Amino acid sequence: MEWKGRRQSSNVEDQRGAGPSGGMRGNPFGRGGFRMPGGGGPRRAGGGMSIGTIVLLVVVYFGLKMVGIDLLQLMDGGQMSGPSSSYEQSDGSQAPQGTAQEEETKAFMSTVLAETEDTWNGIFQAEGETYQEPKLVLFRDSVSSACGMASSATGPFYCPGDSKVYLDMQFFDELARKFNATGDFAQAYVLAHEVGHHVQNLIGVLPKFNQARQSMSEAEANAMSVRVELQADCFAGIWGKYTEQKGLLEQGDVEEALNAATQIGDDTLQKRTQGYVVPESFNHGTSAQRAKWFKRGYDSGKMASCDTFSGNI
Repeated sequence: MEWKGRRQSSNVEDQRGAGPSGGMRGNPFGRGGFRMPGGGGPRRAGGGMSIGTIVLLVVVYFGLKMVGIDLLQLMDGGQMSGPSSSYEQSDGSQAPQGTAQEEETKAFMSTVLAETEDTWNGIFQAEGETYQEPKLVLFRDSVSSACGMASSATGPFYCPGDSKVYLDMQFFDELARKFNATGDFAQAYVLAHEVGHHVQNLIGVLPKFNQARQSMSEAEANAMSVRVELQADCFAGIWGKYTEQKGLLEQGDVEEALNAATQIGDDTLQKRTQGYVVPESFNHGTSAQRAKWFKRGYDSGKMASCDTFSGNI
């Protein structure tokens, strides 16, 4: 994808190294979060400590402080693992600066986010509506959102509670290493899919689903979740079409996205992790379905082609 030198979105929050703070704890996907499958299921970050452990830590803290070592200051400044550089963000705050590869990924994600903004602003304006742009939160290890606490094992996810997409910076290494989904457009597809969930939130699909699944059985909720996820894949394909019309796609880009969609299908993931498939537990769609609906959005470029809730999928 030809992306360098293009506009980067200002709707990016860099929380690398910030650590979790505030928000509700627990599984974000029990509160309306929508994720891209990763190497493991969602799990709660952190854990409880016993009273004895807390007392010991307090004793160690004050003992070190007496000899001039302030652990809190060291941890806050990140000096326990060596000095780190930072740069000023648009809001005046200091964002941590990682490796050259991380900074390249951040620049690319910021550019892709800007391209999704252009796409959906145009589509909404054509319908006489206003597109409310989502935020992209970059983090490492764990993060707290309005949907709850999540770890890097959760994978990228969208939280309708705060209209933000959350992305662990290490996910794309896992995508390439574990799922054999390489290429920059495979990464772009992941972000475009999560932005697709944001579009669903704006047009009322997610609120209706979150309300309906409260009275559904687990199997029924999974089946409906598949339709929701496939529509987000279709919306990602629409973004791909608009990007192609700008002349930004390179040879093989669409194939990278289709391969990524295939590699993270429920059936493929279950075969890889447990050796067999359980169709009633699918909640994102099969590999064939995910590739099909991305391609449908890409071929048409129209939201009307993304009705996954009528008929067979």
